[in-house]
Amino acid sequence: MLAARYETMITIITSNLGFSDWVKVFHDRTLTAAILDRITHRALILNMNGESFRRK
Repeated sequence: MLAARYETMITIITSNLGFSDWVKVFHDRTLTAAILDRITHRALILNMNGESFRRK
C-alpha cells in the first residue's frame, strides 16, 4: 500500500511510540530499521510533546 502511494499521495502515520520502541512491534531490528528508513524518507516528522488535550 505504501509503495503504491509513494510520491503520489499523502500518508499520515501516527504513533505514541518513539522510533527506538518500534522494534517491540516488528520484533526484528533489521526489519524495523528498513521500515523506518522507507517511511521517513522525505517525510515531515512532527514530534508532539507535552500535555494531552484529550485528557484535559
